[in-house]
Amino acid sequence: MKRAFEKPGRALLSRGVAYALNRHRSKLLVFSLLLAGSYAHAQETFPVNGIADPKDRCFAFTHATIVKDAQTTLSNATLVIRDGKIIDAGPAAAIPKDAVVVDCKGKYIYPSFVDIFSNYGQADVKRISGGWNAPPQFLSNTKGAYGWNQAIRSEINAVDLFTTDETKAATLREAGFGTVATQQMDGVARGTAALVTLAGDKENKVIVREKVAAGYSFDKGSSTQNYPNSQMGYIALLRQTYLDAQWYRSQPAKEGVNLSLQAWNANQQLPQIFEVKDKWDALRADKIGDEFGVQYIIKAGGNEYQRIAEIAATKATFILPLNFPGAIDVEDPSDARFVSLTEMKHWEMAPSQPAAFEKANIPFCLTAADLKDLKSFLGNVRKAIEYGLSEQKALDALTKTPATTLKVYDKVGSLEAGKLANFLITSGPVFKENTLILQNWVQGNRYLVKQDAWNDIRGIYTVTLSPGNSLTLDVKGTASAPLVAVLQKDTIPGRIDVNGKLVTLSLPLVKNGRSNVRLSGLIGENGWSGTGVDTSGATVRWNAVFARTAPAKSDSARKGAPVDMGPLYYPFSGYGWDKQPQQQDILIKNATVWTNEKDGKLENTDVLVRGGKIAQIGKNLSAGNARVIDGTGKHLSAGIIDEHSHIAISNGVNESSQAVTAEVRIGDVLNPDDVNIYRQLSGGVTASHLLHGSANPIGGQSQLIKLRWGQDAEGLKVTNWDPFIKFALGENVKQSNWGERNTVRFPQTRMGVEQVYVDAFTRARDYERQGAGKRRDLELDALVEILNAKRFITCHSYVQSEINMLMHVADSFHFRVNTFTHILEGYKVADKMKAHGAGAGTFADWWAYKMEVQDAIPYNAAIMHKVGVVTAINSDDAEMARRLNQEAGKIVKYGGVPEEEALKMVTLNPARLLHVDNRMGSIKVGKDADLVLWSDNPLSIYAKAEKTIVDGIVEFDRDYDLQLRQRIAAERNRLVQKLLGEKKKGTPTQKAAFTPDEMYHCEDLQAGHQEGLGLTTNAGL
Repeated sequence: MKRAFEKPGRALLSRGVAYALNRHRSKLLVFSLLLAGSYAHAQETFPVNGIADPKDRCFAFTHATIVKDAQTTLSNATLVIRDGKIIDAGPAAAIPKDAVVVDCKGKYIYPSFVDIFSNYGQADVKRISGGWNAPPQFLSNTKGAYGWNQAIRSEINAVDLFTTDETKAATLREAGFGTVATQQMDGVARGTAALVTLAGDKENKVIVREKVAAGYSFDKGSSTQNYPNSQMGYIALLRQTYLDAQWYRSQPAKEGVNLSLQAWNANQQLPQIFEVKDKWDALRADKIGDEFGVQYIIKAGGNEYQRIAEIAATKATFILPLNFPGAIDVEDPSDARFVSLTEMKHWEMAPSQPAAFEKANIPFCLTAADLKDLKSFLGNVRKAIEYGLSEQKALDALTKTPATTLKVYDKVGSLEAGKLANFLITSGPVFKENTLILQNWVQGNRYLVKQDAWNDIRGIYTVTLSPGNSLTLDVKGTASAPLVAVLQKDTIPGRIDVNGKLVTLSLPLVKNGRSNVRLSGLIGENGWSGTGVDTSGATVRWNAVFARTAPAKSDSARKGAPVDMGPLYYPFSGYGWDKQPQQQDILIKNATVWTNEKDGKLENTDVLVRGGKIAQIGKNLSAGNARVIDGTGKHLSAGIIDEHSHIAISNGVNESSQAVTAEVRIGDVLNPDDVNIYRQLSGGVTASHLLHGSANPIGGQSQLIKLRWGQDAEGLKVTNWDPFIKFALGENVKQSNWGERNTVRFPQTRMGVEQVYVDAFTRARDYERQGAGKRRDLELDALVEILNAKRFITCHSYVQSEINMLMHVADSFHFRVNTFTHILEGYKVADKMKAHGAGAGTFADWWAYKMEVQDAIPYNAAIMHKVGVVTAINSDDAEMARRLNQEAGKIVKYGGVPEEEALKMVTLNPARLLHVDNRMGSIKVGKDADLVLWSDNPLSIYAKAEKTIVDGIVEFDRDYDLQLRQRIAAERNRLVQKLLGEKKKGTPTQKAAFTPDEMYHCEDLQAGHQEGLGLTTNAGL
């Protein structure tokens, strides 16, 4: 009986169930008074208003299970602390004579958690918008000797901005935290973080270390400066700042005083934390770090489990948030259709992320960042454990790993002598579902969390009602639910309320009965007793005696059968592979082969593919071990190459902030998850040239990719190709269609556009002539490559006068414009283009969609072709790219171009324009095996791409596509039923909402940055 009634306290119960022993009240009062004094340590430089009490505070916590760290648990041990630090921890720890002894029998003591990524004590960042009518801001408005871009805030130190916040500190302490690294989350470079405890003391007492990390992100935060306004711009700014800081360190006199670069260089000695939004951003950040010899600590976005092999290859330590997506309400079929399979699968699989990191041996910390309600933190840790995370790794990720990552393990992260007295006292193993944090001690100060639960009254009781009526009562409950009293015989739930030493019970004696026994009484040393009313209304006396503890569950956190989840796909969409396809030897037999070579079309011909290359072309070829595909009655062509595309690009196709942005790179922002890769494979496209948009005269560097569905960003890239860059002419670059606020950026006229080019290449030429010690400028580096024929231009163009102008500028600086794209007035200047050596990428029959295309004609491509200009038909549109074969067919109609020449306009000619015709664009022995097997003449509107092969891998198969659609339907149904089950269980749900994918054209400006938004979307899979 004494187990249940030894000390005062409340039961494990959110409403507060409590009881107390009178014989210990005096001890508890003294203990509380001593603790109150410990909150106000004397501070040497601060005056004391009252009686000074400089005495050290010493406490000994005895008979506890002490978890010193994730690897070391001590039974019946003692923790001794003095003056805010740990003196000893162990079974044989000596108890000082002046120590206040706290009996922790049945309790557990853990190191308080450490959050490596927090903004505790930092003012909220205000994002100021000038409104639609505000003019663009080109330079920083930060006053002082700082850098040119206000998104680089490396001079900001969190310690200078830090103020304690008891309300937020209490919330964090209740979640188990005792120490956080706090930083102002603002800017691409965020300055430094400070390590602080969550003690309720003055700022100078809780700061453990002034600078423990430097922070970065792909978000310019509160900066009102236009540049950068795209993801590739953020990356370019980081890259240039690294170079500028190196130059500043070696040539400080040339810059004068630049406090931003000074701080940047000083901060490189600290751990570097980079916040990202998703898995691809994580890999982008790591790639930047690799360029400059920096190993970032990456604060993850939550979906990195989808590419765990690539994540492991970064060798980075990760910070994992636990803001798992909520269940979606899909009960209404009309709403459910807006929810993509990708979104539902992420809901199902996101809690498995920590387990996936543990399995892959990737070091990680856990953070409460991004949680709307910190009360859900421990519940989400337990959910991660349910999904496979080990308890040992969970504890490590909350204590030792963040401390060692920040290089402060000498201060916090375990219970060892000399470290801060930051520890939790819990009612049981900390990750057990029913366990509560009772107290959180920070720097030797006690903070009550669930002190009412210090004693646990749950268990089996014998209740006696006079005269002699006996009942068996089971008092049960969890950390997240109030206690209930259950009559064990019929498992009939009743009500129990405890307030101090007062207890009330309402017990139905019959199932579904309306009459209850109602009892009230006192909790005493020898049990519970009092008076009440029975079911007949008669007064009764009663008492309850503790019989035994209810059988405990064998698991500490919710363990059992692994959570049932569907397979992981690559990419993470319905049409993704469950296993990456492998390169095969393939023999395609008896097809009509459109070679695009001097042999022309070959009837009933075989093509053998080995090692990703075309090995043989002929009749009756031997298959050997190759896979045989019957091409009888079908047509085989080289894969379509889209010379002008904007698919598979993340967070903006235009860095529209400046007239010249040659430093930005499309290759930095590839999105391998874009379903348009798969859709275009279904239309026979095997390669795409991804271009920057047309917002400025000199845009960004482009990227040629192969449509290798399922590969990561680096796997998509075509290597060893001549690099290209996007230029633009016309209405877009002079901002004539950007709205009234955009009348400031030069140029504003077509005349000004010419001067931008002249000025840019003049600067580039002067830059090239500078000697050693010059500041490396990534913008000018790209332009110098053009001058030296190491980078080539694709220029957005319409009007013949501007086309002539750019060729004249190029001739003046002795370089060549490689390709004019769009060029709907190319038929007017085809002879000049040929003389200059320029090619053309154009539309078959787009016109009249804006003023500068009024003179477009459908015969444009045929005329340029007949003059001798290398001419391609391109898309600039994700939907059109799926039928480029039909666009090529139009050229047969408009201009009488022979079929084989028309097909070359989407195969061999774009390969020639991109300088890869030695590898792609025709069916020739030795070339890449990029092939399409068509059901009909490829220029026919009836032709379907039955199989699309890239580098000898069948990336699209129409028969397999039908199987995928069935798989998608089954998987969607499974997940919908699972979501319906969650709603039925009472799980909170969020309203279904359409989540658009990114899909860009030349003129699209990133949402939220400019007027004239052209962002279009397609439903996700």
